[in-house]
Amino acid sequence: MKKDSPAFKRIMLKLSGEALQGKDRYGIDSESMISIAKEIKEVRRLKCEVSVVIGGGNIFRGITRDKMVIDEVTGDYMGMLATVINGLALQSCLEKMDVMTRVQSAFEMREFCEPYIRRRAIRHLEKGRVVIFVGGTGNPYFTTDTAAALKAIEIGAEVILKATKVDGVYTDDPMKNENARRYKMLTHKDILTKDLKVMDNTAVSLCMNNKLPVIVFNLFRKGNLKKVVCGKGIKTIIADKNSPLFRMT
Repeated sequence: MKKDSPAFKRIMLKLSGEALQGKDRYGIDSESMISIAKEIKEVRRLKCEVSVVIGGGNIFRGITRDKMVIDEVTGDYMGMLATVINGLALQSCLEKMDVMTRVQSAFEMREFCEPYIRRRAIRHLEKGRVVIFVGGTGNPYFTTDTAAALKAIEIGAEVILKATKVDGVYTDDPMKNENARRYKMLTHKDILTKDLKVMDNTAVSLCMNNKLPVIVFNLFRKGNLKKVVCGKGIKTIIADKNSPLFRMT
């Protein structure tokens, strides 16, 4: 493989809302946003088509709602709105770096962004625009992990890149257990049977049934996104046993 040659033509980058908050406990940290946007710009320079699904946990997390005040469905809707805020912020940051983007929402918000239309999303990608999907699946009870899996399958992404704060999937929390061991390779079934909290079970099952690989990596190592897209870097690959990605380990 040539230097800086992408291993994938079209990717789905899954960002958590927490990735945007930096060291703060809430909101959007400018330095974190700029860092993420720069990483995405570097990947676009490789002529790799980039789509993004973004969470909203830095603004509102349904699981932490006050159940005496906010019911579960309403909490999920509030979380969906939080993803729109994050998506618009990422769009603005990218476009200040001359990276053309489109934001598509799972529910109608025409004053702010486009509605999700599969063919239009694919056309944007083909034209070199970064497409940011917001609003989750548009339904309560589903996470943005599931939204990422669904959208990746629909638009024909070759892989989901799951951005985290650690270098992959470990046998235990590496922040708490120094003896935790990183897995280089796992199958989707391993994630389910070992109950590894990488993505929710619905998302993992969708990926497994559609043979869609997932790569878990540390977004906060400078240049790591580009390395992973080029088949390098420290990571954990989750894929079907017959996948050619096994050679990337």
